[in-house]
Amino acid sequence: MTSSIESQRFSVNAIEDGWWQKALKLPSPNFNARPPGSEVSLLVIHNISLPPGGFGGGYVEAFFLNKLNPSDHPYFETIAEVEVSAHCFIDRHGHVTQFVSFDDRAWHAGRSTFNGEQECNDFGIGIELEGTDSLEYTVEQYASLVELSAVLLDKYPKLTLDRIVGHCDIAPERKTDPGEAFDWQNYKSELAKRLQERD
Repeated sequence: MTSSIESQRFSVNAIEDGWWQKALKLPSPNFNARPPGSEVSLLVIHNISLPPGGFGGGYVEAFFLNKLNPSDHPYFETIAEVEVSAHCFIDRHGHVTQFVSFDDRAWHAGRSTFNGEQECNDFGIGIELEGTDSLEYTVEQYASLVELSAVLLDKYPKLTLDRIVGHCDIAPERKTDPGEAFDWQNYKSELAKRLQERD
């Protein structure tokens, strides 16, 4: 992973009006305003695959847009009416799609707690990686995640390296993602290097 993540300069202006200019923009209806006075201070890493264990096909995008066709797969019948979203989705090729402005509250974490603070959606940003708990993520996904994370940490002062967690960390009784396959050590090491290049 390390050798494949090239150092790239990034700008504090890479996020405009809450949208990352490098991402494909597909606005989801599944969001609302953050509570008054709430500031972005948490980054939550998730995984998702639709159907479970399957990649591609545009199903994740359709799910976050409330356009998932239940007749396409039996599993979809159980989730087609669920209204959820994440701020961003990174597919297996490292392509980033943004569904909700970072300034708004996406519906990704559910009932959750971080350091005694409840309702992590209120102050968190959710990034979904296309994958499963047990399947290795791709070099391209890590590269995009590092780049996006660096831009977010640069944009939001209260978001720090020690406030980047997995969904499993804030909802341990319900969630296991991003799972044992996610390489936290290399991800945070590469991110720290990127932040040093900024200074």
